[in-house]
Amino acid sequence: MAQTPTQRRANQKFAKDTEARMGKNVEQLKKKIPKEQLKSPISPVWLGVLGFIVFGGLIFEALSRIFGR
Repeated sequence: MAQTPTQRRANQKFAKDTEARMGKNVEQLKKKIPKEQLKSPISPVWLGVLGFIVFGGLIFEALSRIFGR
């Protein structure tokens, strides 16, 4: 079965990474590999908008039940 272009790129990247690790011990590999920073899948702005909608709705509902008839 023929490789797709994405599979070919992934295989080339894997081969390059594997070749770069050859002949090095574990300590050297741990020093070279940077730890990835955890990144939120949603931006802070959209998180704020979502929080405003949810919590604003809850506050509005509570106020309407307290002061409403």
